[in-house]
Amino acid sequence: MLIHPQIDPVAVNLGPFQIHWYGIMYLLAFVGFLQLGKVQIRTRPWLSWNEKMLDDAFFYGAIGVIAGGRLGYILFYQLQYYVQDPTEIIALWKGGMSFHGGFLGVVIAMILLAKKYKVSLLSVLDFIAPLVPLGLAFGRIGNFINAELWGRPTQFFLGMIFPNVDSIPRHPSQLYESFFEGFILLTALWLYSKQKRETGQISAVFLILYGTFRFLIEFTREPDHFLGLLFLNLSMGQWLSIPMLIAGIYLFKKS
Repeated sequence: MLIHPQIDPVAVNLGPFQIHWYGIMYLLAFVGFLQLGKVQIRTRPWLSWNEKMLDDAFFYGAIGVIAGGRLGYILFYQLQYYVQDPTEIIALWKGGMSFHGGFLGVVIAMILLAKKYKVSLLSVLDFIAPLVPLGLAFGRIGNFINAELWGRPTQFFLGMIFPNVDSIPRHPSQLYESFFEGFILLTALWLYSKQKRETGQISAVFLILYGTFRFLIEFTREPDHFLGLLFLNLSMGQWLSIPMLIAGIYLFKKS
């Protein structure tokens, strides 16, 4: 049986100055976004992007993902907790980011970017969609290092004991999400976007695949103790993924 390695969440400790692994994962996500974006600019000229647009997308998107991710987590998951202790809102190193909130934050940021460059929102989203999954992969690795968002009890051979939780083998659902919502999604979108597609189709594939992966993997993830399972015994993550899946199917058929 596997046991969580109990990695210290602090990667570098210099007294009052600390660098957390969670922050390093975000840094890797942002670097990956820029590097993959530069490759897209060189190899996909039909997208009509340049490095100035990429830099702006990075700046707008970084603000959107951090602000939206944090706000989404607060509103969707732990509103009462943060109302009682607002100082915890800025404690990003402790985790507490919502993908769905971050997704909405990025969409809003890209609306502003599209207006700035007078291009369609879908063309902007088509460009950034293949750049996002690598960041999702790193983010879930950060969750694993923090030993948070663990899975449900299992006898599956990959079951892992999280000593900070209990002595019961559990799904390492953070790694499932890193693999499927990160690396597999990245590979699928990268290959799909190698050819010119109708505007909106790459975004649609992102929504469909992420929504599907997240919905299914949530069955292995322990529901948040402060929420539990909701209507139809589905988790909050599943209910938030359903609209993404529906929107993706609609967009793919329409584009």
